[in-house]
Amino acid sequence: MPSPASDNAVPGLDPVAALRWASRTADTSPWLHEEVASRMAERLRWFREPPASWLHWEPVNGGLQAHGRLLEQLPRAASFVAARDGQRTLAALRGPRPAWHPAQWMRRAPSRLATAQTQVAMLWANMVLHMEPEPGQLLRHWHSRIETGGFLMFSSLGPDSLRALRLVHARHGWPEPAHAFTDMHDWGDMLVQVGFAEPVMDMERITLSYSSADTLLTELRGLGRNLSLSRHPSLRGRAWRARWCEAVEQGLPRSPDGRLLLDFEVVYGHAFKAAPRVPVSASSTVSVDDMRALLRAGRR
Repeated sequence: MPSPASDNAVPGLDPVAALRWASRTADTSPWLHEEVASRMAERLRWFREPPASWLHWEPVNGGLQAHGRLLEQLPRAASFVAARDGQRTLAALRGPRPAWHPAQWMRRAPSRLATAQTQVAMLWANMVLHMEPEPGQLLRHWHSRIETGGFLMFSSLGPDSLRALRLVHARHGWPEPAHAFTDMHDWGDMLVQVGFAEPVMDMERITLSYSSADTLLTELRGLGRNLSLSRHPSLRGRAWRARWCEAVEQGLPRSPDGRLLLDFEVVYGHAFKAAPRVPVSASSTVSVDDMRALLRAGRR
């Protein structure tokens, strides 16, 4: 049974199923996640100064190829990785390479596993938040891992994702194919609530085409699982799969060349970690860490 929902919980999202999905082992990244990461990387050019250090949150999910591109894009920055299975993730990032080769001598230092004390100028989290049962708690944790003056960059699926598939399910009286995704304005509000400043949000729609319902299903399984609490309570059989594929073939829109079309709304966001504010009163107490942050901000 799902655990009781907390104040931070996403309504209608099964936290047990979400934890099971997050704990899976994988060595490859979904194609859509790699594509979204490449578009998110273009937004790095908006910043006047590149970050001196950065942390990639769950890079296998976020994009192994994207990690390599970020290393090239930020050649002087120290890079760190945060993942549930750290050693497996580092192995996936290294990929299959010869044990010895002169070209390896000139390679930059590889990314290191972040420790509990690691703080960075940029935390990079691609396509993570929409599968997180308590995103407010995760955002607060990210805030603690970013240096004062640093920033968070993230992406997630928005509420218009899978709209055509949701209509197919509704038409047949079936439960939702996925839980409801959070709107970008709500993400902005949540960022401010946990302490971030100057959140900037935008979105775009990406339309993917498929040759058949089978290939569409394979793609969706690589992107995640149905975390909706209203989903079928037990496993479905082959007859259900056949019915589902037939309904998708008949119900989804098609391109001029006959391919099935499915839209994904992608939300992008970034926000800064501002210097802590000191409450004004007759007598104020400031921690040493906060005072250092205030002094550094003043010098800048």
